[in-house]
Amino acid sequence: MDFSVNLPINSVSFGQVSFLILRELFNKKLNPLICPIGNQLDFSSQQCEKDLVDWINSNAAKFPVLHNRENKIFKLWHLNGSLESYSNHQSLFSFYELDQPTSTELNIVKNNEKVIFSSKYSCQIFESLGCKNIHHIPLAFDKYNFSKINKNYFPERIVFNLTGKLEKRKRHSKIIKAWIKKFGNNPKYHLQCAIYNPFFKPEDNQGLINSILENKNYFNVSFLSFMQDNKIYNDYLNSSDIIIGMSGGEGWGLREFHSVALGKHSVILNAHAYKDWANSKNSTLVDPSGMEEAYDNVFFQKNSNFNQGNIFDFNEDDFISACEKACERVEKNRVNEEGLKLQETFSSEKMVDNILNILK
Repeated sequence: MDFSVNLPINSVSFGQVSFLILRELFNKKLNPLICPIGNQLDFSSQQCEKDLVDWINSNAAKFPVLHNRENKIFKLWHLNGSLESYSNHQSLFSFYELDQPTSTELNIVKNNEKVIFSSKYSCQIFESLGCKNIHHIPLAFDKYNFSKINKNYFPERIVFNLTGKLEKRKRHSKIIKAWIKKFGNNPKYHLQCAIYNPFFKPEDNQGLINSILENKNYFNVSFLSFMQDNKIYNDYLNSSDIIIGMSGGEGWGLREFHSVALGKHSVILNAHAYKDWANSKNSTLVDPSGMEEAYDNVFFQKNSNFNQGNIFDFNEDDFISACEKACERVEKNRVNEEGLKLQETFSSEKMVDNILNILK
């Protein structure tokens, strides 16, 4: 099958998914023409073998010479920026986090030949508004960058991890404040926050953290710097016992998903894309208490052409109760055996096979 791919090759979440797709295409000995979004080839987060790097560079060099607009193209990108296309036959894989698609977003979806979302919740929203070209493909476990480390990091305490860029949508402030009320300065528990937002200046990140903590110190709450290298991030994920996933809206929740797939216990909001992989067997679930507007005047601005609508909320007491139940699971068995099954259920081979079937 002759086709091209148009995707970001970088160290952020989109880039992580891109690399996983490219690896599997390489393993299948396929040779799509590669058009890197932003003309950027950043391998810094990956442990890449030379053959893969050479394959990416070679197929990227061929794209401007050999690509034809009649070639099918697979694009991995935000809705904002996906009306543009190098092909008359573009299939878009994107992620949507809210619940009220704008007329601009609907027009972009309808002007792509096929549109794939990783979240069933997102698919249902767009289908309810008349989009007939919607497909669902779940994301996958990245076995090339993440693996279980048999190391006893903190045998005397239960460690919680909190991840994702610091912002309102991910509910970091509410999560940390609630956790501190219950576990703050208790030596049996520790909260590791990898929530540095690279879109903010260092002093702005620190100012937000100080505001959340109300300028108080807690010896069992730590804030880690930005981790670009997957090897370091894998170590961080392995160092916890419980991952917290209470974001108000996600297209999948890669960090939380990988943690659970590595055998970590979890406290997960029973909403949006989380529901596609988290269940009562592999996670301690918290039902949402309602919804509220997502606007933060930074990433989500009211009356914009993109990212309009609401995110899920949760009750603080329900969250704390779930944390306590997750601790009980840890005390019974530090390894989440049900979570480990996610590696096979959501394999990268299955994900790419699904993509290729849609491109046929």
